[in-house]
Amino acid sequence: MFVAQTLVSMLGCDTLLDTALVRTYYVYMNITLSVDDEVIRRARQKAEVLGTSVNQLVRDYLEQLTGTSDRVANAEEFARLSRLSHGNSRGWKFNREEIHERK
Repeated sequence: MFVAQTLVSMLGCDTLLDTALVRTYYVYMNITLSVDDEVIRRARQKAEVLGTSVNQLVRDYLEQLTGTSDRVANAEEFARLSRLSHGNSRGWKFNREEIHERK
């Protein structure tokens, strides 16, 4: 209650907002793109494999391009995709010399 009284005196008002009724709305802008049919077909297949939509893939790409992506969300997405992965190295381990070997 002390915090509420302090805020009331700081704001110079006698009532506080009930934050239980405050909502956050996200507004998205619709855009139209011209993309080759084959590219869209492959993008839909890729999105299905990743468990997402083409729309979300484009949104993620634009966020990454503009540097506005959420690092925590990216880490969570990486963890999710890692769990879905069926990769198997068959015991192979990285070798620094092999990786940097000039051919």
